[in-house]
Amino acid sequence: MEFEDEASPPDEEAVVVLGIVAAPGQPIGLARKIVDEDLVEHVHTTYPGARWQVEVVEAALVQPPATDSQIVDAARDILLEREWDLVVCLTDLPLHVGRRPVVAHANAVHGVAVLSVPALGPTGLRQRARTTVTGLIGQLLGADADDLRQHGKSPSKSPLRHRVRQLGTDTDDEGTAFTARVLTGNLRLLFGMVRANRPWRLALGLTRALTGAIAAGVFALVTADIWLLADTFGWVRLTGVAVGSIVAITATLIIGANLWERGSSRQAREQIVLFNTVTVITVVLGVAALYAALFALSAVGALCLVVPQVFGDALAHDPGITDYLEVAWLTCSLATVGGALGAGLETDEAVRDAAYTQHPAESV
Repeated sequence: MEFEDEASPPDEEAVVVLGIVAAPGQPIGLARKIVDEDLVEHVHTTYPGARWQVEVVEAALVQPPATDSQIVDAARDILLEREWDLVVCLTDLPLHVGRRPVVAHANAVHGVAVLSVPALGPTGLRQRARTTVTGLIGQLLGADADDLRQHGKSPSKSPLRHRVRQLGTDTDDEGTAFTARVLTGNLRLLFGMVRANRPWRLALGLTRALTGAIAAGVFALVTADIWLLADTFGWVRLTGVAVGSIVAITATLIIGANLWERGSSRQAREQIVLFNTVTVITVVLGVAALYAALFALSAVGALCLVVPQVFGDALAHDPGITDYLEVAWLTCSLATVGGALGAGLETDEAVRDAAYTQHPAESV
């Protein structure tokens, strides 16, 4: 089913395919009812910019008991297989974000949203389902309060409309040109996905990585050999060590948790180029935020714990603020390497949950 916007000829070539995967029983029945009524028209009115096409598939994605991340992974596989742009999964299983039960949540990076039908309640089921699905689509598009506010004032010129049009525009180039066009043609969508993913919160979800970083930092901070290395390295080598440490933990997280995806078909490749780009940006920004926090802690720790007299004896000259900053810098880099070792001990599910923050649409 699709709904065309005849008033916007430039958007007619853009088609956004929304897949709805529903479990047998009540979920598939509800999915068919809201689609047969006015879901497509409602979605198009809320998010203009392209023709919306909805495909409904009945499938039991996982066998209970199953985690939310397993549902997302299974729905993502169907999205890539059927070359959809977004997918909403209706399930009869309970959902949680952390330990908090929720009605639904959206994973903007994967383009997957999940809705627990039983959590909608016994009354007004169709209306609540349509409203929740529409709201989840907005989260998948990376829309925030400012986007929705501007969209309400001027829908024809809003960034949200532009994202919808970009998402629904085919990209036919091959090779490097294909990748370049996908990225440059979807900049707003890409940055919206990164912003929705909250990369600065990455380290908070990785307890082993954080523990490893802190342990390595404390050890480095009280080691006289580290003081001497920091004093003799110079800014160029310190910068090299910093970049190397960030690359090390980024690669560990992406490779260790199998966050890098591959695909063959054109639509799947377009999705995967965006997905992998968002993944790299998310992890790099998250690691950079961790690095900045570790540097601040290392600087405070160096000033508080490294006694000037002992520090000066080790360096054979009176220490200044630059010497303390150099120690903090090298300590921070070594702590980040320690974080990479800790990240290698994290489970794939823990890394995915930390890297792809799932935003609750509505609490139970």
